[in-house]
Amino acid sequence: MTLWLRPWGRGGEGKHTMPDSYQLVSVYLNEADLWEHRPLHLEILHFLHEAGCSGGTVLRGIAGFTAGAGVVTSASVEEGRKLPVVVQFVVQAEKVAEVMPTLRRMAGNRLITVQDALVVPASETP
Repeated sequence: MTLWLRPWGRGGEGKHTMPDSYQLVSVYLNEADLWEHRPLHLEILHFLHEAGCSGGTVLRGIAGFTAGAGVVTSASVEEGRKLPVVVQFVVQAEKVAEVMPTLRRMAGNRLITVQDALVVPASETP
């Protein structure tokens, strides 16, 4: 989904500047996914940090399913199933293009989505 809002900026009274182009990237994994014998979601975070991205987050789902498997819930974890995890990060579009080849190689056949994002600057007032 793309959000279309009026441009704004910090250019002074009555002046507006276009914000930088940012994108939200989501990588859909599960807890069992590994990269070189280590948890894939953590290895992706380390890669993003080393690549100069400004931040990243891993979200753990309480339930999920894929086309090739049944529904997995937190109650079924004791039975050896793994919960879904999503790695998300928001960076400028140029940085997404830079990290995507390695990210695709690391994620293999896992789903990666990229969406335009509107980043709202932090307020300068206390």
